[in-house]
Amino acid sequence: MCGIVGYVGPRSALGVVVEGLRRLEYRGYDSAGVAVVSDGELHARKKAGKIANLDAELAAHPLPADGLGLGHTRWATHGGPTDTNAHPHVSYDGRVAVVHNGIIENFAALRTELGEDGITCVSETDTEVVAHLLAQQVAAGVDLADAMRLVCRRLQGAFTLVAVDAQGPRQVVAARRNSPLVVGVGEGENFLASDVAAFIEHTRDAIELGQDQVVVITDSDVTVTDFDGAPAPVRPFHVDWDLSAAEKGGFDWFMRKEIYEQPKAVADTLLGRHDENGRLTLDEVRISEEELRRIDKIIIIACGTASYAGLVAKYAIEHWTRIPCEVELASEFRYRDPIVGPTTLVVAISQSGETADTLMAIRHAREQHARVLAVCNTNGATIPRESDAVIYTHAGPEISVASTKGFTTQIVACYLLGLYLAQVRGTKFGDEIAALMGELATMPDAIARVLEGMDPVLKLAADFAEERVVLFLGRHVGYPVALEGALKLKELAYIHAEGFAAGELKHGPIALIEDGLPVFVVIPPRGRDMLHDKVLSNLQEVRARGARTVVLAEADDHEVLPYADVLVPLPQVSTLLQPLVATVPLQMFACELATLKGHDVDQPRNLAKSVTVE
Repeated sequence: MCGIVGYVGPRSALGVVVEGLRRLEYRGYDSAGVAVVSDGELHARKKAGKIANLDAELAAHPLPADGLGLGHTRWATHGGPTDTNAHPHVSYDGRVAVVHNGIIENFAALRTELGEDGITCVSETDTEVVAHLLAQQVAAGVDLADAMRLVCRRLQGAFTLVAVDAQGPRQVVAARRNSPLVVGVGEGENFLASDVAAFIEHTRDAIELGQDQVVVITDSDVTVTDFDGAPAPVRPFHVDWDLSAAEKGGFDWFMRKEIYEQPKAVADTLLGRHDENGRLTLDEVRISEEELRRIDKIIIIACGTASYAGLVAKYAIEHWTRIPCEVELASEFRYRDPIVGPTTLVVAISQSGETADTLMAIRHAREQHARVLAVCNTNGATIPRESDAVIYTHAGPEISVASTKGFTTQIVACYLLGLYLAQVRGTKFGDEIAALMGELATMPDAIARVLEGMDPVLKLAADFAEERVVLFLGRHVGYPVALEGALKLKELAYIHAEGFAAGELKHGPIALIEDGLPVFVVIPPRGRDMLHDKVLSNLQEVRARGARTVVLAEADDHEVLPYADVLVPLPQVSTLLQPLVATVPLQMFACELATLKGHDVDQPRNLAKSVTVE
């Protein structure tokens, strides 16, 4: 997500930090800031917008050239992209500066506690509370490293924190929990960063931090402990990538990197979604519960991949809430005179929040007095601003044109919406919602297990490199997975691919089946309303007509083995959640096939990341 840089050494800290932030621009951001320590004083500058805005601020108000500093490029989560909300955040006494990636789930309670101590937060962020909590500790004579350990033990959520104390020793202190942080080890200087791209110009020797660890860097030393202060083992490594590869985390494409980021992206989307009593809370949904109880129809509007996320959402929302749910292409919505009104909830899904077709659709819906909720990845974008409510996916920037983690996190956000509506309307008991949320919490690990087994998928891409037509079949939530798998091949490999509802085979598409035709089949989990057996029959139908079958099914589903030329094993999950694991191999297959064909995977021909014209 955001970019972090920290530095201690003989060079100009300001120069190293700002240049490091430029190296991290590919991650996406909406504000930037720096802080340096000089002669026992803290100096900070920060601006909303691009680093060019920060450059202008630094030109107008220069900072000292000192050898100790930190910087940050922010992708807004709590609070919009403003100068005040930008990082670093400085403590109430001007002594401590902090930058932060991630989400602190219990920041509201901590903010209240600070208020009782007479400390007022000036920003809307969750980060600012950490600066004040650290300052309280160091003011009492606690070293910044010990203060960091004490504060981290109180924090809930995922975070990387980097801090400096203007009146303390010459050091930068950082902590990590479920958010990336690496140390760059130099000669007479040391670095901290979100990834190695920030310091690869200066050193290729690095240390990867483990979970729940605190690191202190000085000019000459790196010390790593756990949150209790016990020494922690370090994992040094040498970076042999060039800068371009470093920006991609060592991957050949941003798309492949983003595929592998999906466990973290899904985990981040789930962070901070329940209160201390276990009730689901969606802070950005500012539509009253009374209004939500009056909703009698939901219309999901989206384009492309987002529309397939909407199709998955339809199955889940209707099942959990018993509210009729339609899915519409945003480009068609306002031209068909849709029936919407004050009791209609329109859910607009857009990764960028700037999709022109979707924006025009929500404006039309609002003219008909419908309430609009946006599912979006970009804080402060136009669609969330013009909606009544928003659920941010917190997936982090998605650079590749073809969406991957954007798709899976949109599905998760829609699951959260469905469960929240079920809670508000009483269609699910609290323990049922807690159980479903518990299963959702296991999905990052499930996706990670899928990613560990990609070798057969990569081999499959090599075998299919000369194919010109590929079909995909699915049923229930497997149908939108089939549609998404076909779209990825069209986008990236430029070959004809179609997704079909498996039950529709006999109504026409089966005429396409011929010897050797590749057909991907998504098999539902066993035990759900005969779905498994129905799709198994469809699999047998295409296999009997000579299709080469690639079957995505639970790893121990032995019933499919006689009819599968290739089996792609999936973890056992409930039916409604299966798209989160079943989509990943199809993303990887399209990425690898396009790579073998020599295509530009990140920027496919004729496509743009955000479609801002109708």
